[in-house]
Amino acid sequence: MPTLTSSSAFQPLAMRMRPQTLEEFAGQEHLLTKGKPIFNVVQSGRLHSMIFWGPPGTGKTTLAHIIANAAHAHVEKLSAVLAGVKDIRDIVQKAKERLESEQKKTVLFVDEVHRFNKAQQDAFLPHVEAGTIILIGATTENPSFQLNNALLSRTRVYVLKPLQEKHLYQVLENALKNKTKGFGERCLVLSQSLKEKIIASANGDARQVLNLLEILVDFAEEKNGEEIIPEEAAQEVFSHSVRRFDNHGEIFYDQISALHKSVRGSDPNAALYWFARMLDGGCDPHYIARRVVRMASEDIGNADPRGLSLAVAAWETYDRLGSPEGELAIAQAIVYLTCAPKSNAVYTAFNHAMADAESLGNLEVPLYLRNAPTNLMKSLGYGKGYRYAHDESDAFAKGVKYFPEEMEEKIYYYPTDRGLEIKIKEKLDFLRQENKKHKK
Repeated sequence: MPTLTSSSAFQPLAMRMRPQTLEEFAGQEHLLTKGKPIFNVVQSGRLHSMIFWGPPGTGKTTLAHIIANAAHAHVEKLSAVLAGVKDIRDIVQKAKERLESEQKKTVLFVDEVHRFNKAQQDAFLPHVEAGTIILIGATTENPSFQLNNALLSRTRVYVLKPLQEKHLYQVLENALKNKTKGFGERCLVLSQSLKEKIIASANGDARQVLNLLEILVDFAEEKNGEEIIPEEAAQEVFSHSVRRFDNHGEIFYDQISALHKSVRGSDPNAALYWFARMLDGGCDPHYIARRVVRMASEDIGNADPRGLSLAVAAWETYDRLGSPEGELAIAQAIVYLTCAPKSNAVYTAFNHAMADAESLGNLEVPLYLRNAPTNLMKSLGYGKGYRYAHDESDAFAKGVKYFPEEMEEKIYYYPTDRGLEIKIKEKLDFLRQENKKHKK
């Protein structure tokens, strides 16, 4: 039966401590407790193609092999980055032969399955459908964005969550006490504060817990029969710890979404938190500044037009000062927008106007609204009858229609009763009443 690990002492700690059964597995109770989907698969041995989607270090690869081993299936591993269509065909052929000669199923485990291109996906799609191979893919990316619908419809997607602190402590303590795979034979002493730092730095990633522990153990010094990790060595290790962030991945879009929604929801404290999280994770502040400008137009709009000016100024300030000084200007803009009156009236109006432009985009501009820079154009009636607004009372030409002649007049922009739009609404209501009087 194929297994995921070897007992070799030269393997990294994370590999040696990889769980072999569900009983050894930490976390993911929503999938692994009695009666839950993956528990049932392991207990029954009835396999189906599936995708594990979740952050690093949550057990995607481990679960794939536990499932395959429980079903006594042969495991083939494939790299979505390195493998080609020929590799897939070779695996499929061997899977067919294995099924016929040994009555043994083949599980094809594809790490980073989101990196499979269309040709690769198409190559094994019919074989997944026929049951020749059982596909188990692992991805940190949203599979609905990366995999085609045909493949998704033939698999089940299971979402793995970042591990909670109690799960990470379980992983840590197991590594410290296990005498065959971990450090149980050694007299290691870790203070509670050091354990807490490991857990905090791991950010929900079991592999990171074990990697940090393995690095720290290398600095251990023997004192009175115990192995102690010096505080200065620990500080050096944790100073290089990086939060989980991916400039092109799901976490990236989740966090910018949380920032945007916090601004829209008028919560400056949450908005600052998500801004800080993105900076701490290594996000380019230029990207955040650009999104803040978008927020100013989309969610504040004409309720407070100063928000847009401040957002643009914050972006320019960052360009001039860089980090960390320029980041404060972006923070200032975020807080201002969060506290400003909200209006998406322009955003909504623009979308409606775009929809009409797409469906009615072939209507001609009325002659009286056209410019007439030449005598020929004047002779054809261009600009004839146009009323210059500044020559009218209140600089408003009552009753003039500015839409195409074949199109009914529309109202796209409905100002809110918040901020400056209160005044804008009063002005537009007055002008509409004046138009109605003129048309009577």
